[in-house]
Amino acid sequence: MGIFSSSTSSIPEVIEIPRHIAIIMDGNGRWAKKRFLPRVAGHKVGVETIRAIVNQSIDMGVKYLTLFAFSSENWRRPPKEVSFLMGLFRVVLIKEAVKFNESNVRFVMIGDRSRFSLSVVAEIEKAERLTSSNTGLTLTIAANYGGRWDVLQAFNAMQTAHPELASQYREADLSPYFSMHYAPEPDLFIRTGGEKRISNFLLWQLAYTELYFTDTLWPDFDNSAFKLAIKSYQQRERRFGRTSEQLR
Repeated sequence: MGIFSSSTSSIPEVIEIPRHIAIIMDGNGRWAKKRFLPRVAGHKVGVETIRAIVNQSIDMGVKYLTLFAFSSENWRRPPKEVSFLMGLFRVVLIKEAVKFNESNVRFVMIGDRSRFSLSVVAEIEKAERLTSSNTGLTLTIAANYGGRWDVLQAFNAMQTAHPELASQYREADLSPYFSMHYAPEPDLFIRTGGEKRISNFLLWQLAYTELYFTDTLWPDFDNSAFKLAIKSYQQRERRFGRTSEQLR
């Protein structure tokens, strides 16, 4: 995968179907609570929603889908829930990797892997190897990921690789070291569950992304809800610093 240019240095092509969609999948726990179920039940149903949205993205021609599964701040959740999520992540990887490969989906995980168990890391690497040459949808899962962590690790890597450029670094020098250097910046950001914030997700990459917030909880985010988000995107005027008159 090549390195894509930044929306602050060049104007991206605007197309009807977003090339890259990023989603914060929020509301699993509240969905379960409304049904007097344990929070983990919401996470299980949320996995089914992931499958449906991946398939719909393939059908619609989306090239990159990035899902925020577990933030670097989510370790603050109750230990039992964190333990369940780690186990669920491993099981899903084992079950879905072959399906991803059969569907020509490339799987990538971004985030700090140092806090994951060796068995989880092994399944992540196995899924990435298996699907690495696929050319359809690129599905990125952000786990133990934070936008500030990403900026810091990118800067440190750039500084290590190019100490001779100290005090003269440019945006183009930093771009290859971001976790998502292989993908264009998201065209559309979706957050389910009613919260209206980006919660330390892709801070650098969302500079010119169209933001869409919905009260729909993630387990209820079905194909029709996804289409509503796409329709909202299609009604936006993407100027990238220009005037409306310039676009006409």
